[in-house]
Amino acid sequence: MLNRVVLVGRLTRDPELRYTPSGQAVANFTLAVDRPFTNQQGNREADFLNCVVWRRQAENVANFLKKGSLAGVDGRIQSRSYENQEGRRVYVTEVVAESVQFLEPKSSRTGGESGGGYGQSDPYYASQGGNQGGGYDGGGYGRQNDRNAPAADPFADEGQPIDISDDDLPF
Repeated sequence: MLNRVVLVGRLTRDPELRYTPSGQAVANFTLAVDRPFTNQQGNREADFLNCVVWRRQAENVANFLKKGSLAGVDGRIQSRSYENQEGRRVYVTEVVAESVQFLEPKSSRTGGESGGGYGQSDPYYASQGGNQGGGYDGGGYGRQNDRNAPAADPFADEGQPIDISDDDLPF
């Protein structure tokens, strides 16, 4: 059996963070995901999908995402039911997120801070174990100490011949 969903969309409201009686963090948010086609009037419609995320990622989502933020969600579909105050059975279908990726630089989320972006001092970055092949570090890979200096291009042509022996070639 397979139950896997991958979504990219924008939050329709600020995430709502709560804690269970046992102290587990849980955040709920709604993601607006555009449909891949337009309607008869030429407008693109969207689906509004309820998402829930648990533990440390719930706290990160609540702290770093807000209404309008672009996010990627990887998780599974879950349906459940409960009885409401009028005694009616209510059915809920939601995405339980196993991973939430922040898809915009921090500077665009906070109103244009200079030098923004995800870096090693960012709490989300640190909680995710560093750059896992796609993190944003504010531009330019391989920065050292000067955040404003452009990264050195390791492939720049300095006019020198490249000395490679046939033994170094993989084929």
